[in-house]
Amino acid sequence: MLVRSLTLATLLVVAGPLCAADSDAPLAKELGKARPLVVIAPSTADPTLRGLTQALQDPATKAGFTERNLVLFSVANMMGKREDKNLEQQATMALIRELKLGASKGTKVILVGKDGERHVLKDDDSGEKLDPQVIFKAVDELPASEKAVSAPEPVAATPEAKPKESKPAKPAKPAAPPKPLDD
Repeated sequence: MLVRSLTLATLLVVAGPLCAADSDAPLAKELGKARPLVVIAPSTADPTLRGLTQALQDPATKAGFTERNLVLFSVANMMGKREDKNLEQQATMALIRELKLGASKGTKVILVGKDGERHVLKDDDSGEKLDPQVIFKAVDELPASEKAVSAPEPVAATPEAKPKESKPAKPAKPAAPPKPLDD
């Protein structure tokens, strides 16, 4: 019995980090594909958040976001959104944990590059709006190495050989009943 318990404990210790690495962290899903722009505001009435949301209604600004592969994540009142679609509470908390931010009262705007590097564009409680051109300028000034990063391509599966046509297989003999365990 002790051996089984130790084996189970060892499996849990090994499998725990592997399952945690497969989490639902939103920024990890965007790595190499897009540049997340994360706005963390104390409320939905925050001027920075409202200004960016209104600016994205403009087709020219929306085109600039799309051209630069920007994805807007917003967190207000502990409710997260990705491109105006609600995130689950667990995904919102994973987003906040992933940014590793300290406590603050003000609004934070963070640009995350395709390579995962974070650039803080705003961290204050002044209540001023953030012009989308400032965001576009920050993206355009990113190093060339970041712009060259692309999503890892999935490994192509090897083509399977076609099975030869043959007679149907005989049914297998039933397995012997298991022996009782001695502890």
